[in-house]
Amino acid sequence: MRRKQPRIVPGGSVLCQRMFTRIGCAGQPPSFRVEFYPYSSLTLTLRRRNDQMIVRFSDLLQRAPLPVLEGAAALLLSKIYRRRTPRALVAPYHEYAKSHKTRQRVQKMRGGRVRAASLHPAGEHFDLTEIYDDLNAQFFGGELRRPHLGWSTRNWRRQFGSFDPGPNQILLNKRMDRPEVPRYVVEYVLFHEMLHVKHPTRRSGCSLLSHSPEFRAEEKLFPEFDRARKALDLLARGRTGLRFRIENLASRLLS
Repeated sequence: MRRKQPRIVPGGSVLCQRMFTRIGCAGQPPSFRVEFYPYSSLTLTLRRRNDQMIVRFSDLLQRAPLPVLEGAAALLLSKIYRRRTPRALVAPYHEYAKSHKTRQRVQKMRGGRVRAASLHPAGEHFDLTEIYDDLNAQFFGGELRRPHLGWSTRNWRRQFGSFDPGPNQILLNKRMDRPEVPRYVVEYVLFHEMLHVKHPTRRSGCSLLSHSPEFRAEEKLFPEFDRARKALDLLARGRTGLRFRIENLASRLLS
């Protein structure tokens, strides 16, 4: 698929110069080039090229009202120039970004622009397809559609799993694909991500809720909930080896 080209934001340079003054920056505003860019999410970026500031808004904002664009520009410039962002100035952008309609558009856009990674669900020690099907039958009545499954291509430091609704994929940290990591640890992380499939992120007041009360209640139905979380805490701190072998032995003796 051919990637769309960036488009100049009409009046974008004047808009950014105006926001430069409104956030409290003194002196002559720099020269701005402002573009709508085909990012894969609702992204804002700013970088310097010679004497010009290059501002890029996600092209998802092409139909956004002027106050939303002003808020986006103010947010970027405040970070670059280390100014406190007036809340009233950036509120329209935050409201727009968190709205259900915008999130639906982001997800639809990501589905067309983000390709699922080259996934390999069968690791050296754990097969995620097999585990997913077992968990689906046990906790979801076999009704949860299977997304793309795979192990990460590199070790993540603290994150153990992720669900991206754009390409519809679940990735698990390859650090867990080890013989000393108990199977129930991998099952718990995959179960957690499956709950994200069942309970999508939704808006609650002025914030986004990824772990709803329903999500948390169902998560605790996992039989090894407490033990799995303790094991993940050890793994996050890099404490594997003997501790996990003892944990794994204990799980077999207690089963």
